[in-house]
Amino acid sequence: MPAAREQAWQRLIREEPVRNEKKILSLYESAVRVVVRHKAGAEVEFGNTLLLAESRQGLILDWELFEESAPGDSRLVKRTVERIEKQLKIKIKEVGADRGFDSAANQERLRKNKIYNGICPRDPHQLQERLGSWKFVKLQRRRSQTEGRISIILHNFLGSPIRDKGFAHRQLAVGWGVFTHDLWVLARLPKRKSKRAVAPERLAA
Repeated sequence: MPAAREQAWQRLIREEPVRNEKKILSLYESAVRVVVRHKAGAEVEFGNTLLLAESRQGLILDWELFEESAPGDSRLVKRTVERIEKQLKIKIKEVGADRGFDSAANQERLRKNKIYNGICPRDPHQLQERLGSWKFVKLQRRRSQTEGRISIILHNFLGSPIRDKGFAHRQLAVGWGVFTHDLWVLARLPKRKSKRAVAPERLAA
């Protein structure tokens, strides 16, 4: 409290800036950071950045909660793809994401690894060209649903705001929330029909 009162006096009364690393953003949670959103009505927010990667069916395949400021979105593609393939022992065939994840390095990396690039390009001319691909358009439509997935996770499985205190506890809460969410999604998926032919029953004469 003494430090908070000093910063309030410094910023509001003396109108002096406080260095970012010394700013107190929350009296209850020391791991809160300034998250720059660049969105209308929400230039910045306070909290921790959460990265989610989901399948076509809505299963969350990978997540990462950042204690410090998160790297740029384009720098997260490589580590996310590698982590999913390693932990789930699968080969990713296609990736879709918004333009923030696009970069020349990611385009080349996905091409080299034979992963279809459904990431929205930053270059408008390149975007216009890509819109001619039905596969690209399909991935972009699917990608737009991720905003809804984030809302479901936050409001139905984690709570907004998360009540857990301390970054380690918040991270654990996200893990349990994702696990519970995926069980919920799995329970709602249609059952796959067995490929084994069922022999017709014989009627007794």
